[in-house]
Amino acid sequence: MNEKEYDRLLKIQTGGTWEWLYQSIHYNRYEATPYEAIDELFREYEVKRTDGVVDFGCGKGRLLFYIHHRFHARVTGIEVNGQLYQEALENQADYMKKKKRSDQSIRFVCCAAEEYQIEKADNRFYFFNPFSIQIFMKVVHHILHSVEEHQRSVDIVLYYPTAEYIQFLEVYTPFQLVKEVRVPGFYEKNDNERFVIFHYGGSSL
Repeated sequence: MNEKEYDRLLKIQTGGTWEWLYQSIHYNRYEATPYEAIDELFREYEVKRTDGVVDFGCGKGRLLFYIHHRFHARVTGIEVNGQLYQEALENQADYMKKKKRSDQSIRFVCCAAEEYQIEKADNRFYFFNPFSIQIFMKVVHHILHSVEEHQRSVDIVLYYPTAEYIQFLEVYTPFQLVKEVRVPGFYEKNDNERFVIFHYGGSSL
């Protein structure tokens, strides 16, 4: 299916890009992960119903609705921009009409990523270059602190990963690179078109 067909299936609207009106040096523009790339990721990476997936810089919520629809996992979207947050809530309302029931396993939080309080049920964390390395470092430290308080295994999934993100995880954290998923047809033209998955605690993938 193409982008519009996927959105139609999920009863959501997540296309396009969104530039900051007042450009921030720490937050990047909104652009949803292509459905074609998401499909490829989940051919090789498993999400369980018991997982708690957090998407930092979730925008309009595309990845989370996809995961909820396919895997029925608990999903949380963190979005600092008020307009994108409202659009995510509108998508949630339309998506839930399709489900014809209330569901507490999808939620969106409007706050800066570094202010989000990691919950003990959160164990999968997704980043599509949403912000600067300085904010990423703070978020990862929050994740590690949460793991210290509530022992569990956690994954960090990076799409279109920057060298700064990867270097920080490999050099300054206990996370280990366990998988790379390349997006066919995209990666051959741009080697950033891939997912890298880092794991910490417990058994790996």
